[in-house]
Amino acid sequence: MRIALGSSRAAKVAAVRAAAARVASIDARWGDAAIIACDVETDAPAMPLTDEDLMRGAMARALAVQALLSKDGAGADLYLGLEGGFHSAEVQGERLTFLKGWAYVTDGSRGSFGASPSIIVPEVLVHAVVEGGRELAEVIDETAGSTMCAAVRAPGRAFPRSIHAGDELRSGSGSRFRAVLQYRTLPLVRVAPITSLRSSSFGRTV
Repeated sequence: MRIALGSSRAAKVAAVRAAAARVASIDARWGDAAIIACDVETDAPAMPLTDEDLMRGAMARALAVQALLSKDGAGADLYLGLEGGFHSAEVQGERLTFLKGWAYVTDGSRGSFGASPSIIVPEVLVHAVVEGGRELAEVIDETAGSTMCAAVRAPGRAFPRSIHAGDELRSGSGSRFRAVLQYRTLPLVRVAPITSLRSSSFGRTV
């Protein structure tokens, strides 16, 4: 099994490995899956702001890595694109913005979309990203401090390590999700330590 991923970001590669390992528990062919991670160029925005942008970006990555490998006379069993960013919805007159990830996977003839869980992004961050045209990682660093949770301790317990928001965000959409969760729940840290979340599932395969 060869899986071509349209990105070389560590968090995306790790997400694909985790997903392949879960599938391998019911399909032994996935047990020795080889992941081919390639950086690709697409016309997707640096920070997608709608579900449509995210879906188009994920598909573009999958098709771009397929084209890249085909150009070199290579191929894979599956071609995968992952894209993370914002999407918004209006609920009872209030506009809410969420951080979400989309995936697209194809075998070259059939394709399928899948989506991660989503989490509300604080309006102060949304405004800085959307209106200011800035990267989410940079905005969280500035708003929450360059080192998040570094000296914060829950009663009787300590966080296992310092978490640098920018590093977490730049590594991929799953880490963006984790960093925003940490930003939102920081005031509640005296109640319970923050657990690690991972958005590595990319829906059904083809």
